Amino acid sequence: MSTPITPALIAEHGLSPDEYARVLALLSREPTLTELGIFSVMWSEHCSYKSTRIWLKTLPTKGPQVIQGPGENAGVVDIGDGDAVVFKMESHNHPSFIEPYQGAATGVGGIMRDVFTMGARPIAMLNALRFGAPDHPRTRHLVSGVVAGIGGYGNCMGVPTVAGEVNFHPAYNGNILVNAMCVGLARTDKIFYSAASGVGSPVVYVGSKTGRDGIHGATMASAEFDDASEEKRPTVQVGDPFTEKLLLEACLELMASDAIIAIQDMGAAGLTSSSAEMASKGNLGIELDLDHVPQREAGMTAYEMMLSESQERMLVILKPGREAEAKKIFDKWELDFAVIGRVTDTRRLVVRHKGEVMADIPVMALADEAPLYERPFVQTPKREPIDPLSVPQQNDYGATILTLVASPDLASRRWVWEQYDHSVMADTVQPPGGDAAIVRVHGTLKGLAMTSDVTPRYCLADPVGGGKQAVAETWRNITAVGGVPLAYTDNMNFGNPQRPEIMGQFVGAIEGLREAGLALAYPVVSGNCSLYNETNGQGILPTPTIGGVGLIADVRKTATMPFKSAGEIILLIGETRGHLGASIYLRDICGREDGPPPPVDLAAERRNGDFVRGLIASGRVTAVHDCSDGGLALTLAEMAMAGGLGAAIEPPKDLPLHAFLFGEDQARYVLTASAPQADAILADAERAGVPALRLGETGGAALTIRGGHTVAIAALKAAHEDFFPKLMG
Repeated sequence: MSTPITPALIAEHGLSPDEYARVLALLSREPTLTELGIFSVMWSEHCSYKSTRIWLKTLPTKGPQVIQGPGENAGVVDIGDGDAVVFKMESHNHPSFIEPYQGAATGVGGIMRDVFTMGARPIAMLNALRFGAPDHPRTRHLVSGVVAGIGGYGNCMGVPTVAGEVNFHPAYNGNILVNAMCVGLARTDKIFYSAASGVGSPVVYVGSKTGRDGIHGATMASAEFDDASEEKRPTVQVGDPFTEKLLLEACLELMASDAIIAIQDMGAAGLTSSSAEMASKGNLGIELDLDHVPQREAGMTAYEMMLSESQERMLVILKPGREAEAKKIFDKWELDFAVIGRVTDTRRLVVRHKGEVMADIPVMALADEAPLYERPFVQTPKREPIDPLSVPQQNDYGATILTLVASPDLASRRWVWEQYDHSVMADTVQPPGGDAAIVRVHGTLKGLAMTSDVTPRYCLADPVGGGKQAVAETWRNITAVGGVPLAYTDNMNFGNPQRPEIMGQFVGAIEGLREAGLALAYPVVSGNCSLYNETNGQGILPTPTIGGVGLIADVRKTATMPFKSAGEIILLIGETRGHLGASIYLRDICGREDGPPPPVDLAAERRNGDFVRGLIASGRVTAVHDCSDGGLALTLAEMAMAGGLGAAIEPPKDLPLHAFLFGEDQARYVLTASAPQADAILADAERAGVPALRLGETGGAALTIRGGHTVAIAALKAAHEDFFPKLMG
């Protein structure tokens, strides 16, 4: 209570002089140290979204299928028959760079709690990982730790990890990205929310004991790195998946009763954020007595308990008189249970410890009165278009394809996903490796298609176009397996928002997300912003990761990407103009990272995708794969490698061959069908106004392209599978 509040201490807590002046005005006095810590975490970028809130509010968040949009622990979407899908994606970037195993593991644990807090049982995990250059001295260590952390926590929880992405770029050398997504299932009449109600109701702490791990985690996640970042290791939380499994089962058992008024997990900012958010959402107050908080370390102060980010903890508001019933459940699961406070009508957060009031703050000062900034921004300059004829052509495109399938961004991720259990729960219908994973709704024929995607090099070149493409890519991936895209979650990873060029990237990406969501009837229902992802002033590539979820009415009517049998006709759906700007070919073969990204025609995306989805539902196609990184050539190579079957391709002659093969034009799919079906599909496409082209025929042991460009499928597979084992030794 007597700690002097100095300018240095204020700065250490991440508050600017103007923000501290605002604290003084709201309290009409100097804060205690505990109050300073509470304001510090609640007003951090990580918790308050003070630089991004005004832009996030422009996103489309509603639709007939949406039960709960942004603002709760996770988004909720109706999938019929009284079922709901609950999902969200969040970042654990800074902790994973400092301590990769625990940083990634606690990211997985935290996002699972966000989902089961809503009353849903987690059924699938996804992730999106970005690392520095493969030859950077820390990359191998970081990849190893992050993958082990994700697998260790998810596997112990018994939840399958079914999809994701891994990419490399020097821009992530000093600040990797670890984005974790969880998908769960609930009944529409059993969704739980976090708003406090019922004055006098008991506030209950459940789960693990509180320790000193993770203190200042939210503040650390709201600041950029420097050369001393390794010293922040104590701010990384330590996870225990076995305790989380017990907590999951205990919470779901309690939720089966009607004893819960509100529930909130203790994530970033721990007890502070959970209590403040529950009170503010309910427009009520909460009083806490920290003497009753279960502690695993001696002599903990109020400051430490309020800011600890120890894992596997929940805060629950119970109906009065139901404490004994709830305690019996948590005793059975060998978890801590303690009544630590009550709901009040004061609209204040009051914290007591050892008989003293350590904090007494108006709840709205932590929520509605948190700073809100309209940061100055500058738009990213437009890049000059690239004439395909100005891009070097190759003598042997078979050799070019062989090089690309072995490159860091296009090589097989098998080494990664084989460390994750993707079949536990026995409902995974399509495992990792395809366009989207499919997980069955247990006991039914319904399935959920899910994927995560973003192309950061597009977002760097044109944030608006890159944002549109990221949303459209997940929509296309879900469509390619036969799913109807329902909604998405986002994870907005950017650098320092106080730099106008970085803020311009964020604003542009949000505009792209907004346009795509509206055009595709594909709302965002949850998400996370992670800013200050830079080290010594060097920012990451703008990376607005999108996690999409779609519905499949009958999991027996889906599509996969492998070529199935010889003699089938290969068709290309969508228009090809040979766009090489910002492409993998341009970067990895020509050594250039210039040019604009491919334009995204959202009307064409919807028209072409709806057409392909109809073909899948009617059983007229045998394989489907969307075109993305590496263009048509890599799409064909992936289908051939997956099926162990070659193909002969006859490209049209109206485009330079390298532009046709490696251009990354959007809204395109490659599919196969029998010869009679192929003719009928081409006729149907013409009537529907969908561009469609006969490319060639499956068969043989090589991928052969007009002009004598040939590469053996066995050679492709060997090169494709070699990168990760070689990188990881």
